[in-house]
Amino acid sequence: MKIAVSSAAFAAAFTAGTTTQLEWLDACANELEVDGVVFALADFPRTDAEYLAQLKKSATDLGLTVAAIATDALPDADAFAIASAIGAPLAIARAPVASDDANAWSAFVESAKTCARAAKRAGVVVALANVPGTLCATTSDLKRIAYDVDGSWLRYALDPLAARDGDELAALLAKAVIVTSAIGDVASFATSGDAHAHRLLRDLARFRGFVVFDADASVAQSSAYHDAIARFAALRAAALYA
Repeated sequence: MKIAVSSAAFAAAFTAGTTTQLEWLDACANELEVDGVVFALADFPRTDAEYLAQLKKSATDLGLTVAAIATDALPDADAFAIASAIGAPLAIARAPVASDDANAWSAFVESAKTCARAAKRAGVVVALANVPGTLCATTSDLKRIAYDVDGSWLRYALDPLAARDGDELAALLAKAVIVTSAIGDVASFATSGDAHAHRLLRDLARFRGFVVFDADASVAQSSAYHDAIARFAALRAAALYA
């Protein structure tokens, strides 16, 4: 298991102008000391080739793996182009908002099939997240879309806390290429009383990919967020060498 930080956790700082993407990369490497980063599409101030190349080189110079880009929908051609330019092998995606429309699921399936074909052409795997309020809110929804699309370029960005039992989680992790986890309370995360952190460590003991941490953007720049990541990294190290 490797640790990555999403730029979405720093959205407020980007908007306020107190941090740039390049400064965020430096902080991830030298303050948070994580293994990789995820670029949320909403956080790019520009997407010209020169700037994207600068981000890719900066991450490389800092020893950070670009784990993925993240979108609020199924990625389009522009998203795939950005992923390719910065060297991201994955595009974390969200399903459409849940709907009572009887045709919503079939329309989603067709869109996902089109997206999977585009992913193959781009060489970027789509990792679909199970997000509350969307058509893929549960792990059962993830399994259903994987069955309906039947494409090797569509995988999971799994929130393991949504899995109900060990057997289901093991099966889902087999198709998960990245794990996502939101830190709801950065002040207590990874402390001795935080079941969230300990369950992640237990469930992901054999997972070789990245676990991506997000948080409420309003607290992303606080020392508590930094401490939370550091404490989790310490717990991971202890678990690895136990």
